[in-house]
Amino acid sequence: MSSEQAFHPPVVTTPEGRPLDVIEMRGLTVDCIVGIFNRERTVAQPLRLDVALFLDTRAAAAEGKLAHTVNYGRLAGELRFLLEACRFELLESAVETVCRYVLAPPTEDVQRTQVRAATVRVTKPLALGGLAVPSLQIHRTAEEMVYGREDKSFGRVDIIHEGTGYGVYRLRVKPGGSIPSHVHQQMEESELVLGPGLLLQFKPVARGMAFHWPRGFVHRYDNPSATEQTVLCVDRPGFIPSDEVETEPPSTGLAPVTGHSYYPLDEPAVAGSPAEHHP
Repeated sequence: MSSEQAFHPPVVTTPEGRPLDVIEMRGLTVDCIVGIFNRERTVAQPLRLDVALFLDTRAAAAEGKLAHTVNYGRLAGELRFLLEACRFELLESAVETVCRYVLAPPTEDVQRTQVRAATVRVTKPLALGGLAVPSLQIHRTAEEMVYGREDKSFGRVDIIHEGTGYGVYRLRVKPGGSIPSHVHQQMEESELVLGPGLLLQFKPVARGMAFHWPRGFVHRYDNPSATEQTVLCVDRPGFIPSDEVETEPPSTGLAPVTGHSYYPLDEPAVAGSPAEHHP
């Protein structure tokens, strides 16, 4: 039996007893760091991700709007970004992070329906050298999820998940808000722009663009739009408040950057300059 055939999400019903609809993504393969042994901490290996999202798609069917369902093309890029950026030690951490992300409440700039429950499985096909194929499957509901929140001068931060060596956050920049120019000396940071209206280094940046900020690299975001804009952020290790050091831009100005698109089938990316920084 193949691993695809073995993925069997449960039936999930509404309080009235009606089965919820299911959107599935099977076989998303990502090369990433996952494991506790030395060889696994230095060399990326493939992970296979299977996801089932339980929701009500009737409004989407009636109105033909993605805002009433889940854009699985963009979601695939977001999950690939998370798996590549976090560098998990255990499968348990990877699966829990994915579940917590897909069950988080939607934001104004990334309109979609609320996912009510999720089944997630991660498989490590090469972990045992062909002797067997280990995997972990979990099921979680939106009702059982509790997300931390921190109010900031630029808006707020949703704490999606924090684990050993990493933290996953959703930065929500209010209309007219700015994440001022700053650097990190201890954390490495990877960020995926989710909203369509942000400026990065004072230049427009398209949603789906990801950036890796090495230690000491000055960067900033501004939101000139009338809508809250969000950024998916992974810090390694998890966020250290004292390591968020505001600084004046260099006399030569902020270094221009070009991201790596995690929405390759979406709208064209906006290139900022020849320089490229990505995970």
